[in-house]
Amino acid sequence: MQSSIRPGQVWLDTEGKRIQAHGGSIFYQNDTFYWYGENKEKTTPGSGIWHWGVRCYSSKDLYNWKDEGLIIPPVEDDVTSSLHPSSNMDRPHIIYNKETGKYVCWLKIMEKDHTQTLTILTSDQLLGPYTMVRTKYRPLNMSAGDLDLVIAQDGKAYYYFERVHSELICADLTSDYTDVTGYYSTHFPNIHPPYVREAPAHFERNGLQYLVTSGSTGYYPNPSEVSCARTYHGPFDILGNPHVNDSTNTSFRSQISCIFKHPKKKDLYIALADRWITDEAGFIPYEDIRNGFDRMYNPNRTDEPFPTATQRRQPYNAEENTNKADYVWLPFRFEGKMAYLDWKEEWRIEDYE
Repeated sequence: MQSSIRPGQVWLDTEGKRIQAHGGSIFYQNDTFYWYGENKEKTTPGSGIWHWGVRCYSSKDLYNWKDEGLIIPPVEDDVTSSLHPSSNMDRPHIIYNKETGKYVCWLKIMEKDHTQTLTILTSDQLLGPYTMVRTKYRPLNMSAGDLDLVIAQDGKAYYYFERVHSELICADLTSDYTDVTGYYSTHFPNIHPPYVREAPAHFERNGLQYLVTSGSTGYYPNPSEVSCARTYHGPFDILGNPHVNDSTNTSFRSQISCIFKHPKKKDLYIALADRWITDEAGFIPYEDIRNGFDRMYNPNRTDEPFPTATQRRQPYNAEENTNKADYVWLPFRFEGKMAYLDWKEEWRIEDYE
């Protein structure tokens, strides 16, 4: 039995197996926490497998997690399906629609031509089975990257996503949460990666809407950024990097996928992040990554393209080793509007009011 959270260390389920819920989120209902995410158990070097469906775990204490199995299994017999194991399926997000009684799941899909689309599924139960209602979907006719889904107190829902290599979008969802209405706002315009903001993670506190985003450097980690606004559509004020005393400037070598407000604690907000690269051989200083991605996407650069000679000397493929990615869960500390994340080797839910 586990009695604390230990960021960056191997996390096993109640059967002693490595937890596979990457790019994940937490859903809370009936006094139970459900942690779901990308199942990377078969994503090994040379396998050609990007994912093996969406796996879910349940817990009463956020420490010990029971494997509830695949709530969205891969489609093995159709290579054209967005759920085929070779398909680049990432970052599942599930919200519940009280009007329709449906659980709605949005999946980001990287297509073979490098455009990014969505697959949307619904279910009568959180643990499935899910039925596909949209695939190859381009919201607002945009290439749509990392996302978060948010439900306001009045039931209206919003969709935050990276307009690929451009800016962040906030779009209103239709009443059934399976489409956008057409109304949207734009935020954080940047010229190209690695400066474009992706991986939006939303939370609300004291009447303010917060977004934590990362730069765009693939699986390689980079500094996060906190911003806040008075409305879902902004405008957002950039507050700065939340990661305190992070000498690597890489968000403690992780990327946040979700921010979860503990329902039984007064002010406990938990950042759920993945440490995609765990091998020291695969870790590259952020300055090298930033320069490498700038060379890749900056049309005005004429020097050596990414990867650099230094990076080529490191025999590591991050995408093929995500099956052994670890998790970095940390609690936020607030000073005024600003939200901070301090590194903790170990921490306990019980230490918070």
